[in-house]
Amino acid sequence: MERRFEGKVAVVTGAAGGIGREACLRFAAEGARVVAVDLAESDLGGVISAVNRLGSEAIATPADVTQSSQVKAYVDAAVARFGRIDAFFNNAGIEGWVGPSTDYPEEMFDRVMAVNVKGVWLGMKYVVPVMRKVGGGAIVNTASVAGLSGTPTIIAYGASKHAVIGLSKSGALEFGGDNIRVNAICPSPIETRMMRSLERGINADDPEAVHKSMAANIPLGRYGEPGEVAALVAFLCSDDAKFISGGVYTIDGGSRAR
Repeated sequence: MERRFEGKVAVVTGAAGGIGREACLRFAAEGARVVAVDLAESDLGGVISAVNRLGSEAIATPADVTQSSQVKAYVDAAVARFGRIDAFFNNAGIEGWVGPSTDYPEEMFDRVMAVNVKGVWLGMKYVVPVMRKVGGGAIVNTASVAGLSGTPTIIAYGASKHAVIGLSKSGALEFGGDNIRVNAICPSPIETRMMRSLERGINADDPEAVHKSMAANIPLGRYGEPGEVAALVAFLCSDDAKFISGGVYTIDGGSRAR
């Protein structure tokens, strides 16, 4: 595998989840030192061990991405340990509740927007000044195909992912002069805990039927794998994509070709 991140530092939020974990491993395999961020440090032990087995260095930094002080703390930890941030996968997110919009719990709506929108904004707020000091960098924000069209039974999630796309485009315009690129990725269903939760929310009695139905609606006939998303993230953060910014990239097995 190419070592496109030799001597560089990658920060990944939501690092204990399926996509975040695979992104940490992909960055490490390509030479990066990794800062793995998630809500509970105990969930990150396996990620750190896996990165170490690849011959790279990593630190686990617990943080609630909705809290400014904790976001600043994970950025400060990255700088204190490694001196720089070159790649930032702004990935932490939650799915929220599944059901009619008129019944959606207000507290859950607020929580989804806080994690999925405020958390993304705070990440950029504190990472960008560090990237400026080292001459630039690359940010990839996790949106979703749910950010590209209506989502009637996951109203907060869909709204939040539309917002992530807006944040990404605005960031690309604002930070381009600092040689900081910002892109958004939009995965379709991926084989992760989040999709298991959504499948149960749609049909608690037969989530497997939901899985089969959703997979059948994807032209490639299956869910994506976390490692496939990580490969896209690594590309967008690498110098292979050094003229790519402000983009919105689906990774959806052809779903949006319709």
